[in-house]
Amino acid sequence: MKIFHTADWHLGKLVQGVYMTEDQHYILQQFIQAIDEEKPDVIIIAGDLYDRSMPPIEAVNLLNDVLAKIVLEKKIPVLAVAGNHDSAGRLNFGSRLMRDSGLYIKGQFTKNHAPIVLNDQHGEVHFHLVPYAEPATIRNIFEDESIRSHQDSMRKIIEHITEDMDTSKRHVFVGHAFVTKYGEEEANTSDSERPLSIGGSDCVNAALFKPFHYTALGHLHKAHFVLNETIRYAGSILKYSLSEHLHEKGFLIIELNEQGNTTVSKRKLVPRRDLRVIEGQLEELLTFTPSEDYVFVRLTDKISVTSTMERIRSVFPHAMHVERKVLRQDMPRELQVVEAEKLEDIDLFRSFFTDIIGIQPDEDTERLFTEMLQELLDEERETVK
Repeated sequence: MKIFHTADWHLGKLVQGVYMTEDQHYILQQFIQAIDEEKPDVIIIAGDLYDRSMPPIEAVNLLNDVLAKIVLEKKIPVLAVAGNHDSAGRLNFGSRLMRDSGLYIKGQFTKNHAPIVLNDQHGEVHFHLVPYAEPATIRNIFEDESIRSHQDSMRKIIEHITEDMDTSKRHVFVGHAFVTKYGEEEANTSDSERPLSIGGSDCVNAALFKPFHYTALGHLHKAHFVLNETIRYAGSILKYSLSEHLHEKGFLIIELNEQGNTTVSKRKLVPRRDLRVIEGQLEELLTFTPSEDYVFVRLTDKISVTSTMERIRSVFPHAMHVERKVLRQDMPRELQVVEAEKLEDIDLFRSFFTDIIGIQPDEDTERLFTEMLQELLDEERETVK
């Protein structure tokens, strides 16, 4: 069976004040073209179809058009789960009606779990759709007070699934979670990945997925495998933050053979506009070849420059952000980072203060702000330690 594994479409995403809907439409047309070329048997979307629980109408229409083209015109089944950005109830609405057309969307986890069974020339493949759910929700569903973390929740769900699992069949898990190699805390791969929990661990141990021949995950925006090559994140379809500027976006093609062994390849998606970082002095950047890309600009000028965004956009009309990068070479590297953070934040503060009050902040106001900011940074770093 040939499976397309994609995730984290985040339709309706707003990046630095720019709606990405046109870029998402462009990239999803490539995805549809790949369907025509590769002819998959099934498509998995592992959560975060939308970027928010109440997406703009343009995002809803885009998802509707894409799914209609895949399911109704091309007759290829789509299996999707809700992610932490989605509204579980909205995605779940009409799911029983849509199943008959080949669109299987699981917005909410229920105790009466049953796999979606699809067939190929070798027999049945059982797909287990597990949408994102808070530990409290799973605790209530199973009436189990011991469930307190995402790890507890996933362990309980998988125990429930495997109770009646037919081990003679092939099994694919589809979920949306923060899965790590040993269930230990790891840094997110993108600033646009919303934390799954506040004040507690949101990590899930990859070893839990051992019963499945392939595990298709969503949530982390960088494509990679966890623990072994059968447990994978497809990554997002576009770059949605500065922290993703080095990612290569695309989707995964999985070939599942008769024994349940998998081969995985990645197909890249080429955006309408790349999202990248450029760095240098302003006058140097103004000599660059004009580009339509989304750019984040780091200025290295040692003296103040004026009208930076206006001038940058004469060369990069879709520039998203400009910041000054001034690092003192006589400082330790960790303090240089703090200095850079303070510089960027003070620039933002000055802009905000001027917009609200109508005048530039005086020295005492700026000093008070930087002192408060430094206290917060110190507290944050002590917490991390």
